[in-house]
Amino acid sequence: MAGRSIKGGGGFAGLPRELTGFLAGLEANNTRDWFEAHRARYEACLLRPGLDLVAALSAPAAELGLMAVPRLNASLRRLNRDVRFSADKSPYRPHLHLLLSTGPDFNKVPGVHLVITATGFGHGAGHYSFAPEGLEAMRRAICDEAQRAELLALIARAAGQGAVLTPPDLARVPRGFAAGADWDHLLRRKHLVARTPAHQPLPEWLFTPDCVAGLMGVVADLAPLAFWLTRFAG
Repeated sequence: MAGRSIKGGGGFAGLPRELTGFLAGLEANNTRDWFEAHRARYEACLLRPGLDLVAALSAPAAELGLMAVPRLNASLRRLNRDVRFSADKSPYRPHLHLLLSTGPDFNKVPGVHLVITATGFGHGAGHYSFAPEGLEAMRRAICDEAQRAELLALIARAAGQGAVLTPPDLARVPRGFAAGADWDHLLRRKHLVARTPAHQPLPEWLFTPDCVAGLMGVVADLAPLAFWLTRFAG
């Protein structure tokens, strides 16, 4: 299935309501045996509709400058977890996770994430892995009044969709930088991500032909923050 791809993108009827039942079952029975026994449900409720949804998002996402590629582990993220260095050995993430990327290196450049669980909807935008020189450049930009004002406006726009900045990584402003008390938290970050702190109730429109329009309404308010970060992402 890893190479499965879908062309086109019009007329998406909405996600199947059976998706939430499959995700709830996977969350309650997060084992390979259960997943393999329910693989047909996975393909019918998540894999095929997920790829169809990404295909339907491709054109409107491109209008914003984002890439939506209907391929597993491109815009449709895998369920499998890397458990090698995790105390949680659950093999799967029980959610449908879409990534609209600012560039072809998915998950290595800033992007917009959309996550659907059995009971909730979460979303966010940002970037986790700045190279040292990119992080230094972003901090210098934050110290520039005009660029900082632009960033704060984009953060506020994302907050209008319920996506707020995650906590800072550092207790103090890095050496060599000075900041005002109301924005020093921006410099105390090794990454910059705004996301919903808890999943919101599942919107009814996810399961109707309004699904693409509803998602793009969210994406339109998150994408500008992702693009601001591309200046420093390398």
